[in-house]
Amino acid sequence: MFRPGKPGSRFELPYKVTKLLPLLNAKNKLLADADRLGRWGEKRCEKFLKSKGLRTLARNYSCKTGELDLVMVDPEGTIVFVEVKTRADEPFAPPESVVTAPKKTRLTRTARYFLTANNIENRPCRFDLVTIILPKSGKEQIEHYENAFKP
Repeated sequence: MFRPGKPGSRFELPYKVTKLLPLLNAKNKLLADADRLGRWGEKRCEKFLKSKGLRTLARNYSCKTGELDLVMVDPEGTIVFVEVKTRADEPFAPPESVVTAPKKTRLTRTARYFLTANNIENRPCRFDLVTIILPKSGKEQIEHYENAFKP
């Protein structure tokens, strides 16, 4: 039976193409599943912020008041609550409109709960927003908005 791309066949694909096919397939699966895309975005965001010197305190922190995507600490000791928004190849609205007023309220309550539960209420803190756009082709675009909103 003829199978294009099989080694030794008349239509063998170049080595570089055969190496890229699994990656392209994985990216298409990622773009098709919103939950998977969100988890990928949070991991990519964490890696990005670590490269900027932040350290991770918690991932997907959840309590009765809500959920925090990432809780990190910057080199100066400020607690950073990070909201991650990942999209597939579509432009974002302005950063202040991505996080709605009810969402800000939930994030603020959950952050207060986190600080109290971990006995670190006296530490300075801020709320950052990271937007990630993953286009069908090319590299992801990451934007980091420090102090995206004030509680």
